[in-house]
Amino acid sequence: MQKTSNKIVQFTIAYNRYKIGVYNYVLKMVGNKMVCDDLVQNVFLKLFENLDSIKNRESIKFWIYTTARNEVYLYFRKKKIDTTKFISDDTSDIETRSNENIEYQFELKEMKNLILNELNNISIEQKEIFLLKEYGGLSYKEISIISNIDENLVKSRLYKTRQKLIVRLSKIIV
Repeated sequence: MQKTSNKIVQFTIAYNRYKIGVYNYVLKMVGNKMVCDDLVQNVFLKLFENLDSIKNRESIKFWIYTTARNEVYLYFRKKKIDTTKFISDDTSDIETRSNENIEYQFELKEMKNLILNELNNISIEQKEIFLLKEYGGLSYKEISIISNIDENLVKSRLYKTRQKLIVRLSKIIV
């Protein structure tokens, strides 16, 4: 009974800590709220089922994002979706701040839409690294392990992605 109660507490803490970041990452990758809801539910269901097998509690975040990435790619494989283009019609995040200026919120949403539209014009590898870093808040090392590439390559791809976005967005905004 105590072990089950402890597991529920640990799961609840992890869920509350990572749900927004994982949701936003998956949503940006698949571009569909209903699919995102299903995939995120699968991620956290797998977390609950495997929580006892995660030895290092510090690696829960890494485990969750690795599982989220795997769920996204499994979805793409099942649906045989071309991963070079994504629909970004649904770009609203699940958390908004009601006390912010409406005009600022609108500008911020427009900027997010522009960034997400431009992310559709870059490789899936660059897009994924950008989303894991910016939306997932993962470290370079964590991204390198999840993506199974060298940490310096992660830094390089992220730098190149940011540079591409700056160039493309500066043409649009100016």
